[in-house]
Amino acid sequence: MKQAPDIYDYLERDEIARLSEKSDARALGTLALQLALFIAAFALVIAWSNPFSIVLAILLIGGRIQAFGVLTHDCAHGSLFRSPWLNRFVGRWIVGAAGHVPLEAYRRYHLEHHRHAGTDDDPDKWMVKAYPVQASSLKRKFTRDLTGQTGIRDLLREVKTFSLAANGPTLLFHALLAATLAAVGAIWAYALFWVARLFIYPAIHRLRQISEHGVVPNRDVLDARLNTGTTIPRWWERLFISPCNVNYHLEHHIFAAVPPYHLPQLHRLLVERGYFSGHDCIAHGFDDVLRRATRPNDEPVAA
Repeated sequence: MKQAPDIYDYLERDEIARLSEKSDARALGTLALQLALFIAAFALVIAWSNPFSIVLAILLIGGRIQAFGVLTHDCAHGSLFRSPWLNRFVGRWIVGAAGHVPLEAYRRYHLEHHRHAGTDDDPDKWMVKAYPVQASSLKRKFTRDLTGQTGIRDLLREVKTFSLAANGPTLLFHALLAATLAAVGAIWAYALFWVARLFIYPAIHRLRQISEHGVVPNRDVLDARLNTGTTIPRWWERLFISPCNVNYHLEHHIFAAVPPYHLPQLHRLLVERGYFSGHDCIAHGFDDVLRRATRPNDEPVAA
């Protein structure tokens, strides 16, 4: 099996050490922004209720559910906060609770993905191994997402595997959210979370999965430039699809210890020093991701 290149040919060790430094202040700023957007979505629709504000609020909430999942991922790596205690607390009781992601179970599973990326033992490989798919197949997948079929399936799975130890924080989150909305006379707005969770988030999550490992040259080698992708999104794609710099997934696979707020700088250094030269591993916008993920309906499936 082809080995990954030596990243130290492109970066100095002191640069990597500097990029890996965590900042509790920057982490709290990242968290505060996502929480503010989440609250603003509800405030918008409560103060100004019309079809446009309702749709915008649902899309914002769907993007924040994505953001909470991303930040749980960063806490699982211990790469968001400098303080291990804050990573555990925020990952379990705030972002993990809001994103329906039990921190400890997720950490065990996800670290296996990093350990085995580029091999048949990657536990995430089954999700993307069929890409690129025919246009009709991709349309069916997103239709299932946007009509709630995927979301309801996943919710039923959560219910079947429920345990108070793992899912207690999520129950508390929902109790607090419902109680807060009831206190301001807008309990009806609680339904917006579930509309976003069941009908919007699954499509956003699928698009993220495709961008990370579904549109790559070769999922069976260890070189991250071949088994992982990065996407450079437009501003509105950052807001709704790829918050918290999750789009720099290739860079994250190279150095999982680098916190999300340093990933753009890591990307710029690697571009400047030619690490990506000769490799088609960077998509420009999620329309580019969808183009790469699609092949003509009449094109035969590879053996």
